[in-house]
Amino acid sequence: MATLIAPSRALTRGSNGKPIRVLVVDDSVVIRRLVSMALSEDPALEVVGVAANGSIALAKIPQLSPDILTLDIEMPEMDGLETLTHVKKQFPHLRVVMFSTLTERGGHITLEALSRGADDYCTKTIGSGTFEEQLGKLRGELLPKIRQFFDVDQELAAAGKPALTAPRQAPVYQGRVEAIAIGISTGGPNALAEIFPLFPEDLRPPIFVTQHMPPMFTRLLAERLNGRSKIGVEEGAEGTIVAPGRAYIAPGNYHMVLKRRGTNLVIALNQDAPENSCRPAADVMFRSVSEAYGQRALAVILTGMGKDGLAGIRQMRAIGSPVIAQDKATSTVWGMPGQVVEAGLADRVVPLQGVTAAILRHV
Repeated sequence: MATLIAPSRALTRGSNGKPIRVLVVDDSVVIRRLVSMALSEDPALEVVGVAANGSIALAKIPQLSPDILTLDIEMPEMDGLETLTHVKKQFPHLRVVMFSTLTERGGHITLEALSRGADDYCTKTIGSGTFEEQLGKLRGELLPKIRQFFDVDQELAAAGKPALTAPRQAPVYQGRVEAIAIGISTGGPNALAEIFPLFPEDLRPPIFVTQHMPPMFTRLLAERLNGRSKIGVEEGAEGTIVAPGRAYIAPGNYHMVLKRRGTNLVIALNQDAPENSCRPAADVMFRSVSEAYGQRALAVILTGMGKDGLAGIRQMRAIGSPVIAQDKATSTVWGMPGQVVEAGLADRVVPLQGVTAAILRHV
């Protein structure tokens, strides 16, 4: 599972310079209390209200003017999916973070919620450990997922920085690439759902994807993409022989790397320490793909929070591998691609709608 560390205590404000206003929607009194307590510890956030179901939440939104909702999936009267549909229709600019259970049903509903416009999700770990332990887990996962959409302090700081000079790099490889490596996080399922159906069935290079998601969610994502794509998509499994024109998604809580076995490349999984607070980590995958394919591998970095992928792409770009980054306007969060672009490592910066075409230019 992609784990997250607690954010710094530096003040982070919404675009209007005021605290980020949060409406907590959950039918459980205990969870409403836990979420409210976790959020109240961050001076950048303000819990402006709570609601026990979707109907109450929809009535409160015009009164409270929240910037973001935390929205439970399973609630009486009006569940999370129905509430989300109404929210996106009536308040399209309101951010929504879904609360999901680590179950098969929870995974399916979470992917459906993301496809309906939810911005991110947080998995429920409520019910195990002491109250303080539960509060700590919630604080560690939920706070960064809210702050990622409003961290304008970082944007202002970045605007005042001089442009970075690109590090010493080999000339960009101009031939046909033999592998495609994609790193992605927040906003990823929807982005991949737009990119993958456009790949032709005769695509030759294999595709390796690291999407920050917990166990089982990555399998469900692979199944969802497989049903909508002309190429085969599967969750990476230990010992799988890499085949042309297939896509492999790193499973939650495992780094995915490539190993040579005779004349074949095979997928290997490990639970080495998280990198960038993530497992799976895009950096691990990018390094391994670079070692296996050299400059003939294409790096693609898409929407996501943080800087995972930066170090691995730096290694790939140093030997001449081409690099594509998603632009800011179409990224749910321009953290991962923004880091690569600002470091001078991207050869092309394209909107989401142009990512597949940009990839196929190298194929």
